[in-house]
Amino acid sequence: MKLHEQLARETAADREFLLAAPAIRRCLEGRVTRALYVAFLTQAYHHVRHTVPLLMAVGSRLPDRHAWLRDAVLHYLEEETGHEEWILNDIAAAGGDRAAAAASEPAVATEAMVAYAYDTVMRRNPIGFFGMVHVLEGTSVSLALQAADRIQGALGLPPKAFTYLRSHGELDKEHVNDLAAILARLTDPEDQEAVIRCARGIYWLYGHVFRSLDEQGGVIDFSQARRKSA
Repeated sequence: MKLHEQLARETAADREFLLAAPAIRRCLEGRVTRALYVAFLTQAYHHVRHTVPLLMAVGSRLPDRHAWLRDAVLHYLEEETGHEEWILNDIAAAGGDRAAAAASEPAVATEAMVAYAYDTVMRRNPIGFFGMVHVLEGTSVSLALQAADRIQGALGLPPKAFTYLRSHGELDKEHVNDLAAILARLTDPEDQEAVIRCARGIYWLYGHVFRSLDEQGGVIDFSQARRKSA
């Protein structure tokens, strides 16, 4: 069985746990608030800003037998640089506080997800990082554009508030194909297991990131709060 098929099969339940997050369901049903969207973007900022450092760590720890992967890592680096700034711009365009988001502490679930990724790269097997790529970019392709449409339709926000979702929905289609080519060349059982293990962990942790949005006040409608205080 090819690794991408094995990955999809062995992480199916973990993927369902992520997609069952109430915040995701509400968003896709058009029952989203501005607060929920800004809360999502804020947590996205806190994990996306680690993408480039993580990729640099992966590149620095690749053994010689995986020298062929260095070009792929460099390609990812070029395409992922600066995306955290897109998110902060989206927060401002959505009516949020850009500076406050950048200065905020991440949710524990978000911090745990980032820490798990670093632990995979620095302590375990850097090849496992591609399990995280599988989760984040696969989820982006399947949900990002649809979510952007639902959120914009529900809230009437300007197009410039959706740079991150819309750009990743398109860009990650290419990345998913790139990842499939990488996975096809990973034949070592230890590398394959590292990818699957990381993907399962990230699915679980990312699912908790979405579940944490309600705890951050993501169910509060800012417009209603302003009317009540007027």
